[in-house]
Amino acid sequence: MSKITTELLLERAVPRSTRLRKIETLNLSKLQLKTGDLDPRLFSRLRHLQKLDLSDNLLDKFPNSLTLPDLRVLNCNNNKLEDVTALKQFPLLEELTYENNVYLTLNDDYKVMFLLQNLRLLNGKDITKLANHVRRVNSHKLTSKVTAHWEKFFRDQLPEKYTAEQVKSIRKKFLKSVQTNVVYGPSSLSEFTRWRVKMIAEEFLAYSLGVELNSDSEPEEKMDENEEESTESPREAAEDVAQVVHIYDPLVTVTPSKRKRNHSKSSPGNKRSKSQASTEKEAAEDVSAEPLHFLQCHSKGNSREDFKTQLWSCVFEPVLDSGARKDPIVSSSRTVATCGGESVCLIDCETGTVLKKYKVATEEFFSVAWTTLTMVISDSRKKAHNILAAAGRRGIVKLIHVAADFCYGEIKAHKKPIATVCFSPTQETHLFTASYDKRIALWDIGIPDCDYNFKASQLLVLETASIPLRIALVPTCPEQYLLAGCENGCFAWNIKLDKGQKSRPFEAIFQFPDEESVTTSHRVDGLAFLNDDVVVSKSSKPGCIFLWSWSKSFDAKGKGCQRTMSAVILAELEWSTTDMSYLTLSTCPAKEYVFCGDEEGSVWMYNLSNYTSAWGSAKGKRSERRISPTQILKWPELRVNGEQPPEILVNNVVADPAFTYLVVLTSVNITAIWKKS
Repeated sequence: MSKITTELLLERAVPRSTRLRKIETLNLSKLQLKTGDLDPRLFSRLRHLQKLDLSDNLLDKFPNSLTLPDLRVLNCNNNKLEDVTALKQFPLLEELTYENNVYLTLNDDYKVMFLLQNLRLLNGKDITKLANHVRRVNSHKLTSKVTAHWEKFFRDQLPEKYTAEQVKSIRKKFLKSVQTNVVYGPSSLSEFTRWRVKMIAEEFLAYSLGVELNSDSEPEEKMDENEEESTESPREAAEDVAQVVHIYDPLVTVTPSKRKRNHSKSSPGNKRSKSQASTEKEAAEDVSAEPLHFLQCHSKGNSREDFKTQLWSCVFEPVLDSGARKDPIVSSSRTVATCGGESVCLIDCETGTVLKKYKVATEEFFSVAWTTLTMVISDSRKKAHNILAAAGRRGIVKLIHVAADFCYGEIKAHKKPIATVCFSPTQETHLFTASYDKRIALWDIGIPDCDYNFKASQLLVLETASIPLRIALVPTCPEQYLLAGCENGCFAWNIKLDKGQKSRPFEAIFQFPDEESVTTSHRVDGLAFLNDDVVVSKSSKPGCIFLWSWSKSFDAKGKGCQRTMSAVILAELEWSTTDMSYLTLSTCPAKEYVFCGDEEGSVWMYNLSNYTSAWGSAKGKRSERRISPTQILKWPELRVNGEQPPEILVNNVVADPAFTYLVVLTSVNITAIWKKS
């Protein structure tokens, strides 16, 4: 029997290789290999392996930790495999063959279709549509049946206040009963159905009872821990909620001197003027806010010690029945989607509850965006549903039907990371993706059918001169013009689809004041519209945020591309003197507020309602002096296990349209939620 060695791997590489880490294709067929010959320590060095042939061997199972993060094609024909659940460790697998393994059945086919979210070909057959049904519709039906079984037969058996022993007892009875009585589909799939029912029941109990339940179950039954992508199982969600850090949590304390009504004082590090401090003092009574929750819900591996995961983007969920596109004040709920690290979370801002969590083990999410699609449900009725798009380092957009807990698809949008995404406010299926490949793409994501089949298409590509960081559609003409803040300036494109040209250069670049001159070359890492005309942008120039007029700056009648235009500055906002980049800003148009975090964990708030009327007039003049913040919310003296978190940067801060909640995302894996009182 041949034992696998480094020399053998190099020799069997296609083509032959001199380094294990360079091998992309490997043929280990017909070597009489047994499971014990697959040494995880050796295989872990095959970091770029994409195709592996293990056919015609004697394998009865796969070790659980082969660590092949880039494996796409696997051939296991003619072995003695008895189980397939260990294959979930290969999350990017697209093609799998295991014919002539006599112990494997149709039930195993369904298991791999459920476990491997990217799988397209199984034993040479295209299983895309069937796999979608298994992952989505089948799971949805079984979840409904499991829930109904609990409600009908077991819910009333558990007292309002229960002990661990009572939970253990009812868990045992429920699992036995639900696997016996919940049936779905043909009898030939009964083993798969029992497998999924047990999995769903475990998750349901953990989520419903909020305690550790699955400690004695087999490792392969914990479906989501090693999957490449998953809507967080309720068991994992329960574990994460236990790690959510509230200001009232005994593990995390805010010193008694914490101010509920934030009368901010000047900080030497921020170098603020006397007039600014005076402005804040006068306004503090009007803009008082209380910190509600400090949450640590994006931890890598659910670790309490993770203070390194950066949080980047958050956006409030639209309310489905409010006519969301008509009235911004009632167009969002108190539910916010946040992203950072390998996860996307949905949080109830009032209670601080993590409602849902979605993880992709190989991803780092940078941006999230909502849209509302009118979908046809199973009985042919149409219903509006909120869809969440999430994207990041892998250049892939994940599409999540939140209410159904399904990630129903993905768009491989770019070969480099996606910095930010946004949906059109007028075309609900139109999604813009801005990437490190120096392109902004417009996609039509389509509308999924009742089996979650959908078709996405690329409509437009905007060429940028440097990496786009922030994008914004012009409110008065969102189907015609798009603005982007980039590493090397602020640009505008004509995005009208009837122009015929699919790939387009920028139409204008804007120049801004720079000390005693003007410049077009500067990093624009903050960009948003305050109203239909006023643009708010933040550049690498320390201590300053510009407010400028779109209509007065952009010459729509001019001809030609790549024209230089001077931004007509309306005012400058006084901000931190830090030269730290990528601390972005946001606006609350309905309340005429601008928000921006700084390098000390503080949030600078600007109420501009007294200025916008003057700026909007035909003779609107520039404010002669910088506008000081109405208030600065200081980071409380938060302690975790008796210690203060490390240096806190506020990467992003977003208010809901009614400015009831303020969500603050930090560089130390803490989401802070403030409530306006």
